[in-house]
Amino acid sequence: MPLNVFTSNRLEILADELAHILKEPLSDPLAKEIIVVQSKGMERWLSLQLATRHGICANTWFPFPNAFVQFIVEKIFTAEEKQLSLNASTLFEPDILTWRIMKHLPELLDHQEFHELKRYLSDSSRDLKLLQLSLRIADLYDQYMLYRPEMIFKWESGQDAQWQAQLWRKLVQGYHKYHRAALGKLLIETLMKNPPEQHLPERVAVFGISTLPEFHMQVFNALAQHRDVNLFLMNPCQEYWGTLASEWELRRFNQKKKSDHNLELFYFDRGNKLLSSFGELGRDFFEIVESFNYVPYERFKSPGQTTLLTSVQSDILDLRDHGLSGEPPRVISAGDRSIQIHSCHSPRREVEVLQDFLLDLFEQHPDLKPADILVMTPEIEPYAPYIEAVFDLPSDDPKRIPFSIADRTYGHENEIFETFLAILNLYRSRFTASEILNILESSAVMKKFDISEENLSLIRYWIQKTRIRWGRDAKDRQQLNIPPNNQNSWQAGLDRLLLGYALPIEEELFQGEIAPYIHIEGEQAYVLGQFMEFLSNLFKKVDQFVKARSLQEWAQLFNEILETFFYSND
Repeated sequence: MPLNVFTSNRLEILADELAHILKEPLSDPLAKEIIVVQSKGMERWLSLQLATRHGICANTWFPFPNAFVQFIVEKIFTAEEKQLSLNASTLFEPDILTWRIMKHLPELLDHQEFHELKRYLSDSSRDLKLLQLSLRIADLYDQYMLYRPEMIFKWESGQDAQWQAQLWRKLVQGYHKYHRAALGKLLIETLMKNPPEQHLPERVAVFGISTLPEFHMQVFNALAQHRDVNLFLMNPCQEYWGTLASEWELRRFNQKKKSDHNLELFYFDRGNKLLSSFGELGRDFFEIVESFNYVPYERFKSPGQTTLLTSVQSDILDLRDHGLSGEPPRVISAGDRSIQIHSCHSPRREVEVLQDFLLDLFEQHPDLKPADILVMTPEIEPYAPYIEAVFDLPSDDPKRIPFSIADRTYGHENEIFETFLAILNLYRSRFTASEILNILESSAVMKKFDISEENLSLIRYWIQKTRIRWGRDAKDRQQLNIPPNNQNSWQAGLDRLLLGYALPIEEELFQGEIAPYIHIEGEQAYVLGQFMEFLSNLFKKVDQFVKARSLQEWAQLFNEILETFFYSND
């Protein structure tokens, strides 16, 4: 069976098509529907859409592409092949591959093809450069295994002599079956020949994914030979746009054409400028889709030309560049606000303007609901704190708009996890004042050491007045190859605080090497004691990171960190 490919310029139309297919139940009532998506945001939106159309969305699994491929591997590989897959995840994961490259690369530097690398690694900082270079090479190899497997196989057959090929052949000696490209080839061959069909999912949908590597498409295509595989893809243009090229691509092509006359056979079109400039990724993905046998289901809908936004969408849909087509200019209403550009001085101001805009929108359109609105940003993490600060209002505030933030990393969603990682990252750090305060500012840590917001402000004030900047003490700085100076270190600042508390108030002048900080009295002594306990525990735990440990010992140490620094109810 070929793939079923549904394309539309409207996501809700694709959701309608998927809902229609899912009305037909699977033969096994306990089996899960599998819908492959590319983000948690899409999973949430689609589950709500299906619940709206069916009354409920349950027993549905929304894996990411890589998780789905691993699921298929578990279903059809033999025990021996699964072991190969496990070995691949061990030997050719970038983190481990980096160390293997560091081991083998120096052995090859005397070869002629490696002379540039040898020159780069010839100075006194060789070890650091070797690590950095190995990290970059491991990352490249990881991408090659997914996006350029044919090049990997070419290298393994000895057809290339450049340094990357030679290094790769050194890395795969005895392990040529263990890497991701080889396992991907084995997976596709198994699916195409005679897989154990009783283990394959009955139906698979791929929804709203903007691009996929060719390998994933090969897996879906091979699976479609045995099962129903439906792809639901957003396509802004109903015409063929595989020959579109941006101005930059055309300039580069014209430069190459001067030296290679065979390129005269190639034809590129400008089409719609906006589509050719911003649609390169989608264009390349649809070219991959076109290389497979599939049944097309086109569900395009014209947006009309009543506003500036719909006019732009209509031009893209029909592959038309209105400014160059000779058509008369369209008349747009002077009050049209379908496309707006706001220039703001900071991310927080952007969010505040967004809030004002949405409140005005709700007032103008009483039937509009918060669930109907999607706000997108290229990277959510820098904006998330401002979104929470501006939109997270009391339930009785008339300006409150219900919201949720999707696609955040786990560390940013979980304060304890983020703080735990911050403690681990102190190993071989400079122990800057900001690093220590970031850990102490965690609500779970503050509760553990009985430090209030007011106490935290006082601690910040002490750090500022005693001029604590970085470094535990002179010995710690010496270990970082820095002169062993105690000035502005944590030890120097704490000595000033403790000495100031110990001295009677009337003895403001102290004849010694340490200038006491005398402004600590009364209940502040308790705060100082809690702060000292926090720092003492923190420095002791970081000292324990130096020792090599077994996995069980590391787990025990991590549990001790959790018990020491985090309030149990959290």
